[in-house]
Amino acid sequence: MKVATMDDANTQTEQSFAEQGGTNYSVPPVHRAFTLLRHIATGGRCRNAAATARELGLNRTTLIRLLHTLEAERMIESIDDGASWQLGPGMIALAAEALKSRDVVRVAQPVMARLTAELELSSHLGVLDGRDIIYLLRETPNSHLISNVREGSRLPAHATSIGRILLAWLPEAELRRLYQDASLTSHTEKTATTLDQLIAQVTADRKRGIAWSTGNFERGIGSCAAPVFDHRGRAVAAINVTGPEARFVPDMPLASRIEKEIRHAVSEISTGLGHQG
Repeated sequence: MKVATMDDANTQTEQSFAEQGGTNYSVPPVHRAFTLLRHIATGGRCRNAAATARELGLNRTTLIRLLHTLEAERMIESIDDGASWQLGPGMIALAAEALKSRDVVRVAQPVMARLTAELELSSHLGVLDGRDIIYLLRETPNSHLISNVREGSRLPAHATSIGRILLAWLPEAELRRLYQDASLTSHTEKTATTLDQLIAQVTADRKRGIAWSTGNFERGIGSCAAPVFDHRGRAVAAINVTGPEARFVPDMPLASRIEKEIRHAVSEISTGLGHQG
C-alpha cells in the first residue's frame, strides 16, 4: 500500500486549483495568502480561526501559518494581543510605492489639487478593475463637506460616475460580457439595475464625454466625471468631483462651471500622459 506524502498532497492541491480555473503557472499557496490579505483589508479580523478558515475555504492550520508568515513579513500586524489582525506597515509601504510608481497618479495630483481648490469640491482619481472602481487618489477642500472615499476604496462601477464614464469607453460586446451574469445592486432609485439600463446610461455618457450623477449612488450627493487618456488613446483612468447634489444638476450655471473645469483638468492630465487627441 502506498503511503501518502507531502508531495502527493501538494500535487492534489495543485490539480484541484487547476480544475477551479487556475493555470499551470499559478502557485496555490500564493493565492491563499492573497485571499487572506484581501479578507483582512476589507475588515476581516480573523478573531475566530475556525470560522475564518471555513469562510475562506482554507485549512485551519494553513490559516494560522499564513497569518504568522504574513506577520513576519510585516504585511499584517496583530492587535488585541494577537486576537485579531490588520494590514501592517509593510503592506502599506508597498501600496504607497505602487501608487507613486503609476504615472497617472503623479501627473494627476497637482492638477486635482488645483481643481479642488478652485471648485471647493472633493476630487478623486479612479481606475476600472472588473466591475469595480478602485480609487487611487483623493484631494479634499478646506471644508467640512468632504468626501469619505479614500485611496484604496472599491465601489461598484455601474453606480458611480467614474465607473460609468470608464465603462462608456468599453466596446459594447465587452461590456455585455463583463455584466452578463452580474446582479446590478440598486443604491438609489437612479442606479441602473439592468444591463440594458446601464448600456443606455453609458452610451449617453460617452456621447457627452462626461458622466453626471445626481444622487445615483448616494442620495444628496452629486458628482461629475471625465476620462483620462494615455498616449495610445486608451481611457486608463477617470477623475471626478463630488459635493452637494444641488450643485450638479446638468446645464445649470454651477454645473456648467464644474463641467468646464473638469474637462480642462482631464485634458491637462491626458496631455501629461502623452495623449495627442
